[in-house]
Amino acid sequence: MLFSFALILLLGGLAGRLMGRFKVPPLLGMLLVGILIGPSVWNLLDPLTLEISATLRQIALIIILTLAGLSLSLADFKKVGRSAIWMACLPAIFEMVGVVILAPILLGVTRLEAALMGSVLAAVSPAVVVPHMLKVQEEGYGVKKGIPQLIMAGASVDDVFVIVIFTAFLGMAQGTGLSLVSFGLIPVRILLGIVIGLGVGFLLAKLYQRFRFSNMEQTLLLLSVAFMLVTIENETNLPFSGLLAVMFSGMMLQHEDLDRSKQLERHFNHFWTAASIALFVLVGASVNVDFLLQAGFTAIAVIFGALVFRMTGVLVSLVGSDLNWKERLFCMIAYSPKATVQASIGGIPLAAGLASGNIILVVAVLAIMTTAPLGAFLIDWTYKQLLTKDI
Repeated sequence: MLFSFALILLLGGLAGRLMGRFKVPPLLGMLLVGILIGPSVWNLLDPLTLEISATLRQIALIIILTLAGLSLSLADFKKVGRSAIWMACLPAIFEMVGVVILAPILLGVTRLEAALMGSVLAAVSPAVVVPHMLKVQEEGYGVKKGIPQLIMAGASVDDVFVIVIFTAFLGMAQGTGLSLVSFGLIPVRILLGIVIGLGVGFLLAKLYQRFRFSNMEQTLLLLSVAFMLVTIENETNLPFSGLLAVMFSGMMLQHEDLDRSKQLERHFNHFWTAASIALFVLVGASVNVDFLLQAGFTAIAVIFGALVFRMTGVLVSLVGSDLNWKERLFCMIAYSPKATVQASIGGIPLAAGLASGNIILVVAVLAIMTTAPLGAFLIDWTYKQLLTKDI
């Protein structure tokens, strides 16, 4: 297993650095390394490493959502609150509807399998969006209207909303059934996740102020609490979203102590460097290359067809906002990249033994390989043309 981790970190890191030199998102190189060293090609990874990959992917998701929370202020979230709430839900719902319409026609899956596939695809990637929006924000573009904050807030909550929906559809696909009560609990899970997260973040801030912890001890305590929140959600029947609680605990920490939150953010950035390599290499290693080659063009047609639905959802979400048409177009572009959530949950249906698991994973990986570099390129290419420089 140690040799496998060495391969993952060394080759994944080198491939990511190489892609970065060509202005391509590093995650694309990591995915390609995973495919090459995985069972479908060179088969260099220890089976035990592949067995624990789901846990490692979940750890990476927790880290990036904590990082997103630490980078968002409650004041900014309140400022863009109504639009952010719509952006967190409507584009994802529109995209899921698009997949449910297109996937049965183009990929031959059932409506339920298409709904599960749609819930995997429907999240935007904080791993791509957050760093780019921080750059846009630092350079002073769209800040007056809160556009970078709107996209970061919506993208972060969007991820958790989609994961809650995915869990519901996964239960249906596994035959455990799903009632209207389960869907009715979704807003309860979201609201409780926010409340619990704010409470935990407030308590942590007071704990940090009361006791002298080193910066690393503070970071490890926050990470441990994040793991506990997700574990409590997974192991109990409490109707709350652990991932949303994780993100909002970070936001409350930033609200209570900005300087401390910046220190925590720096440490979590270091964690994310290693976690992202493991995440994208391992999801690449899970791909069945035969399925990838068979589904290629039709899967890409589903992905980009569903993106049209998603962009329509973004437009609907921004009805009544003070954004002009250029700013709305930028929001549509910035809300398209896929990566983190697809890498984290794309392999779960396959691990659960579902017949559609392979095709769902292949579509998830193709979505990352196409939309992440394209979305990153379009954000960098258009933000100076479409947004107003306020600072």
